[in-house]
Amino acid sequence: MTTRLRFAMQCLALACAALIAMSAFAQQNAAPAATPLPAWDQLTPAQRETLIAPVRDRWNDADAEHRQRTMDHAQRWATMSPEERQAARKGMHRWSNMSPEQRDHARELYDRMRSMPPDQRRALKEKWRAMTPEQKKAWLEANPPKP
Repeated sequence: MTTRLRFAMQCLALACAALIAMSAFAQQNAAPAATPLPAWDQLTPAQRETLIAPVRDRWNDADAEHRQRTMDHAQRWATMSPEERQAARKGMHRWSNMSPEQRDHARELYDRMRSMPPDQRRALKEKWRAMTPEQKKAWLEANPPKP
């Protein structure tokens, strides 16, 4: 066996030993797996009450208009596909991370879009999807919200 081959085999053996040691260390120090939470039917009445109470309180404190919007939203959510729900969650997350000025701007753009004829709105949506982030920023600056 040549010196080079012997050296390569020693390096391989050391690498394997290091991987085995790291794997054992990782298994010993791994965080315990989270206990899976039970299905709704398996929750205790007290656990169910803890989850429902905030929703009940918001419902009872809301006026009739807010209750109707909440009910409409829940019914619409129930008819969504998993992909549509994921897109909605993404939009809600994006909205919650906006500044008040960005939200005002988004509301203005939404109102403008709603007032457009359907063909014009569709064309703008297609154009928007094709824009780069820089082009979108430029378009937003060229179309500021009304004061």
